[in-house]
Amino acid sequence: MQKKFLTNLAILLFFNLLVKPFWMLGIEPAVQEQVGNQNFGEFFALFNFSFLLNIILDFGITNFNNKNIAQNNHLLTKHFSSLFVLKLILALIYILGSVVVGLAIGYDTRLTKLLLLLGFNQFLISMVLYLRSNLQGLHLFKTDSIVSVLDRLIMITICALILWGHVFKIQMDIMLFAYIQTGAYFITALVAFMIVARKTETLKLAWSYPFALMILKKSFPFAILVLLMTFYNRIDAVMVERILPRYDAALAEKVTHLKTLPGYHTEPFHAMIDRLDVQAMQNGADQAGIYAKAFRLLDATNMIAYLFSVILLPTFSRMLKYKESVEALVKLSFTLIITPALIIAIGCVFYSNEIMGLLYKDHIEQAAIVFAPLMCCFVAISTNYIFGTLLTANGNMKQLNILAAICMIINMSLNLILIPYLHAVGSAFVSLATQVIMAVSQVLIVQHVFRFRVNYRLIITLGVFIVGIIGINILSKMFGFHSDHHRWVINFLIMAGASVLWAFLIKQISIKSIFRMIKYG
Repeated sequence: MQKKFLTNLAILLFFNLLVKPFWMLGIEPAVQEQVGNQNFGEFFALFNFSFLLNIILDFGITNFNNKNIAQNNHLLTKHFSSLFVLKLILALIYILGSVVVGLAIGYDTRLTKLLLLLGFNQFLISMVLYLRSNLQGLHLFKTDSIVSVLDRLIMITICALILWGHVFKIQMDIMLFAYIQTGAYFITALVAFMIVARKTETLKLAWSYPFALMILKKSFPFAILVLLMTFYNRIDAVMVERILPRYDAALAEKVTHLKTLPGYHTEPFHAMIDRLDVQAMQNGADQAGIYAKAFRLLDATNMIAYLFSVILLPTFSRMLKYKESVEALVKLSFTLIITPALIIAIGCVFYSNEIMGLLYKDHIEQAAIVFAPLMCCFVAISTNYIFGTLLTANGNMKQLNILAAICMIINMSLNLILIPYLHAVGSAFVSLATQVIMAVSQVLIVQHVFRFRVNYRLIITLGVFIVGIIGINILSKMFGFHSDHHRWVINFLIMAGASVLWAFLIKQISIKSIFRMIKYG
């Protein structure tokens, strides 16, 4: 089973690392640069808001279906038609609910129109994920890997032609950006539907109230978990945009004009303009835009951890059904994900200004301050994807829901306190605290439920590994390359390479063990 896990993981990572980073680190920053920080900040906040009511849209059906089909392949034909119709009905309720809540918290007509479109996009994303859950449950991971990047391939092609190809004589704006996503998600959903439909013996869309009620009851614990985790993962940008003052166009225009004057770089004129610039950036939309810049790379790296869970959930589910030990697979998957997570997170803390400067042209220092704590979240999130997936596969939904509820309360309470004073930076530290609490708690629950042996050697090795990475980063910053334009990248690559060698040297990762598992399983 470990051999199959590694093979399928390699295929999934290959396709996703080939496509999705270019979307997040190439296309999205270019779009934000063209449409402006404020406009993208509003889009980012609305995009995150559209996630909050996903409990209605999905109701835990995707996770439930993934686990159920993995353990009972024959149920695909029986369940697919009815679940598909149920998803359509839930989508209507979700879109209506999102608009009503959006109006209630003060979104105007312009923002509501964008929210409606983003809500429809969320429905398409949810449908793709549900259809993919059938492929994952059937262990068709190669097909799933292709479907997982199809939407991004379409979006990258169209956006690149508009942004850089000048094929279409149109200017990119936020609404066009959202429409491009709609088209890509629709095509992907259609392709995924046709693939899954071919795997069913008969396809006849039908509505069954008793069946729908039964499924909703069974998936309810999954739905609650999705709701609670979505809130503490996605509400940060929404709260930043809503809590802080609205955008002051007059002040922003004044600052822009003052920066063009000949005396801008003379004191005290320069200091006065900088104070006004900071004041102009303390509105909700701009702070949400700064948060989006810092969050983007975390979102890209989280994709790696998420892909682990995509394969681990059906794998764990099947192993637990047949009473197989999962301890070795848990250790293997945790070691494989935590090693790059620590290298990336610590490296991004040391090189936060350089990385933000590479990706963006403005708000670099502000984004770097937010970026450092956010990237530390990657270590905790990676841990969550391993241990949380195991608990989900084992059916420990009560413990997960209680823990997620506590984390949601902590997250929202601390955001209410810190955002008015620290703005996006405060929200970044709140996110880090929440993710760490969740990760540590899940590890302890797994230890209690599965009675795993405490691996003191792994704990000590992790500590030595972290100290080594910090030392390597300090040394890499001393090299002369970083003072030259973009040559700091050489420092960063040397740091990353040395950190990987350090992992093998202290046997954080064992090449022999990996090859043995690939060969013998």
